[in-house]
Amino acid sequence: MSTLGTIGLVNGGGDAPGLNAVIRAVVRTTYNRYGGKVFGSFGGYDGLIWPEKGKEFTPFMVRGILPRGGTILGTTNRGNPFRYKVMEGGKVVERDFSQVAIDNMQKLGIEALVVVGGDGTLTIARDLQRRGVPLVGVPKTIDNDLSATEVTFGFDTALHTVTDAIDKLHTTAESHGRVMILEVMGRDAGWIALEGGIAGGADIILIPEIPFRLDIVLRTLERRKAAGSRFSIVVVAEGCKVQNDDPIWLAHKHAPQFLEKTSIGNLLGVLISRAGNQDVRVTVLGHLQRGGSPSPFDRLLSTRLGVAAVDLVAEKQFGRMVCLRGGTISSCTLDEAVGRLKMVPPECDTVRAARGIGIAFGDE
Repeated sequence: MSTLGTIGLVNGGGDAPGLNAVIRAVVRTTYNRYGGKVFGSFGGYDGLIWPEKGKEFTPFMVRGILPRGGTILGTTNRGNPFRYKVMEGGKVVERDFSQVAIDNMQKLGIEALVVVGGDGTLTIARDLQRRGVPLVGVPKTIDNDLSATEVTFGFDTALHTVTDAIDKLHTTAESHGRVMILEVMGRDAGWIALEGGIAGGADIILIPEIPFRLDIVLRTLERRKAAGSRFSIVVVAEGCKVQNDDPIWLAHKHAPQFLEKTSIGNLLGVLISRAGNQDVRVTVLGHLQRGGSPSPFDRLLSTRLGVAAVDLVAEKQFGRMVCLRGGTISSCTLDEAVGRLKMVPPECDTVRAARGIGIAFGDE
């Protein structure tokens, strides 16, 4: 069996349940299987630009982190070494620190990187790899929108959080006869809203891939009332979109309160309350979806991905990302992994199943 020297470990972008499980797997596999060491870079790529922001991680140091949410390495989505923001002359300017990071890797004796992140972090990794940096990627996003893998760790835990929130909203919505709007994450892809909404028994789900009309949403709510339902649950992804010709939005969009930036959930709450004469309450779930202890599925998936990443480093299969395909851990090139988000196909079987049980999407 081959041996390893020092691996650099970087995680970037938003945190996700299971990140610590990946860190644990990388450290333990590097030490136990290959007799190597791990240099942990704190704050994304910052630890490569500023080596004092990193340190060696031993198996002893990762004890007990498997069930912990967040990441003991810290993370950021503002640490791009190719466009690093620094203060010069009282102004924030961007500088290319990529060569600084590469030089520091050599000084620290880092022979390869394991980079854990979503599309942004892995795009930076791909660009570093093109500069000659040997590295392997691990997919991470609770949005589950990376096209090269069937599922990303953190998504399952986020679904548990969303489903639990809907379960709790059901009881208070039924008690007061209200429309409850739950806004969840999903700026570009609506997987959390779709699967969490189905699992929680939502009545309406609004996602970015299926633009909706407020008049259709209101008609759906009215039909439910007419059929004897005293309450409704509406799950909306933060990136869902109103159709351009929506008459209710066109009639209200120039009102002063709508000219200020607000969340789509709160915007819908005001419009449904005004135009539909409904008693509405809005819950924006926000970063609760990122926090908490990872589910057993995410702990297992994170561990498998972390071990596979170190194996790829040992095999010198660089410029690749580990992924889940057909239930098996595999790998693909970083070029395959980034630049193409996995959106919800409007005619996929999950959407069809939701429509089949009466869930509306505000489009028909």
